[in-house]
Amino acid sequence: MHTDAVADLIRDVCDRVILPRFRSLERHEVEQKRPGDVVTIADREAEVELTAAFRAATPAALVVGEEASFADPTGLQRLSDADHAWVIDPVDGTRNFAGGRPDFGVMVAEVRRGETTRGWIWQPLHDALYVVERGAGVTCNGTSLARLDPGPAPWRVAVWPRLRHADVPGLALRPTRGSCAIDYPSVARGELQGLAYRSIHPWDHLAGTLMVAELGGAASVDGRAYRAGVTGRLLTVGASDALGRLLATRLPEAVG
Repeated sequence: MHTDAVADLIRDVCDRVILPRFRSLERHEVEQKRPGDVVTIADREAEVELTAAFRAATPAALVVGEEASFADPTGLQRLSDADHAWVIDPVDGTRNFAGGRPDFGVMVAEVRRGETTRGWIWQPLHDALYVVERGAGVTCNGTSLARLDPGPAPWRVAVWPRLRHADVPGLALRPTRGSCAIDYPSVARGELQGLAYRSIHPWDHLAGTLMVAELGGAASVDGRAYRAGVTGRLLTVGASDALGRLLATRLPEAVG
């Protein structure tokens, strides 16, 4: 599928399926897949529509969606070896969405033989579409983003809430926004210089880490370069290779 066609598909499904439910969800339309992990009818229906569209356009491709993977992890287990795959997070930041907060988005990544080749992050209530293609950089609403420059310490790094009070020299820690679809663009725009996550699901990170890499940054899991199929204890993302290595060293020490 052409890059613009994927963007149009994401916007269309969001407009028809997700946004009409924003601040209009009924009690029975919000559930917990597991304690603390919220899912809504918008997540499920949007993923079904996106999955059907990708399968129709590219029948040979594997499609890995967050909600389908929760019910059956078979596709997720095949992702790193698939010749061609689409990875979908239909509503990233579901807790924000269900709570009526605007910090959520739709994320899609294209993967070929384990390597992320393109990614899309659509923030509907911020009217911002981020698109990345390996070797071609990153755009926001069609405008190319500049290469990242982390500047001098202290570097602003968003982490999961329990780590935000840790004392790590050179780092100014703050909580994530509860949505990778918000956090990664914050790095791409230079508002943050780093990120750290304990949860390492591909639908949350493939598009965003490619964006950071295209702008000169780096992402790793326990010292290994992040890509489809890589998992571990801690994912760290830095606005430069050097900062990425520093975060990969200092933050695990803070975790203990």
